Amino acid sequence: MLNSPVAIDSKLPWVGTTIFTVMSKLAADCGAINLSQGFPDFQADPSLFDAVHRAMLAGRNQYAPMAGTAELRQGIASKVAALYGIRYDVDTEVTVTAGATQALFTAIAAFVRPGDEVIVFEPVYDSYVPAIETVGGKAVYSRLKFPDYRPDWNHVKSLIGPRTRMIIVNTPNNPSCSLFTADDMATLAELTRDTDIVVLGDEVYEHICYEGQHQSLCLHPELAARSIVVSSFGKTYHITGWKIGYVVGPQALMTEFRKVHQFNVFTLNTPGQLGLAEYMQDASRHLGLVDFYRQKRDFFREQLKGSRFELLPCRGTYFQLARYDAISQKPDREFAEWMAREVGVAVIPVSVFYHDGHDEHVVRFCFAKKDETLAAAGERLRRV
Repeated sequence: MLNSPVAIDSKLPWVGTTIFTVMSKLAADCGAINLSQGFPDFQADPSLFDAVHRAMLAGRNQYAPMAGTAELRQGIASKVAALYGIRYDVDTEVTVTAGATQALFTAIAAFVRPGDEVIVFEPVYDSYVPAIETVGGKAVYSRLKFPDYRPDWNHVKSLIGPRTRMIIVNTPNNPSCSLFTADDMATLAELTRDTDIVVLGDEVYEHICYEGQHQSLCLHPELAARSIVVSSFGKTYHITGWKIGYVVGPQALMTEFRKVHQFNVFTLNTPGQLGLAEYMQDASRHLGLVDFYRQKRDFFREQLKGSRFELLPCRGTYFQLARYDAISQKPDREFAEWMAREVGVAVIPVSVFYHDGHDEHVVRFCFAKKDETLAAAGERLRRV
């Protein structure tokens, strides 16, 4: 190991290895069933691979345009128009990104300056705050009300001030599995009206919404006009390792987004984009996702009947939260480590999604797994 002579003043002194890496490694070390990190353990549709292969064989292997291939941007614009009734300009208002995390970071870097404040809802996905602090911004926290994880709009209103530059909305929400409603969106529009606040929408689970239509920012014209909306092909088509996502937004915002995007990523692999453009023409492949995961959610919840876990509502995403008060009074991180080592099932402790470690004795399971994986996990969990 090399000893560096460089004195480092870390921008993120409080950040260590992400909990997802920690728990996945612990699962591997212990031979535990990994229901922690959010990725499927099943294969994507082989016809998607065939489409990518055809693009490779056709010689489409050089740089794509910075904003993404025309074919994929057209597919995205058409899908969004069909779902939400808003037509984004293919050339100026749609950008393909290296996954959703890059899209979120780029949007924050494009609009947040040192000293600016960004309102986030806790429990908050772990990439938001490091991105905010890396560019010199300050995260301001509004806690979703437990156990339904509903926003407290009076509290949000009290947080908005002259330094508020952005509000980040994640619906369906990871990790809470809750949804913003149409009334929530109307209130958000009211609170941001006549301001210069940018709304950043993390909607990577847009097709996994179990209770009515997903309330995308794109559905609400007043909010769409001030929003960058992020989605993910990884979550939709079971290809999280491909790291391909996209953003849509009005031209004025997208122009600024692309100024950063072109220098921190520029573009991403061409054949993957072309394969997705071909594959997504069949709308049933994304429209059918909710029923696919509803079956898995219901199957997993059935597996936990007779266990001592208290299941919380799962209104969206492919995660399930559960309280474990009837099993243990350990702090949730300690409980998660015990689960991996002694029970043989790896989970995520929800306190890691709070800036102050707030702990409701809740853990997160991922049910984006084969039924046999979920059944094996259920057998172990019922014995706890």
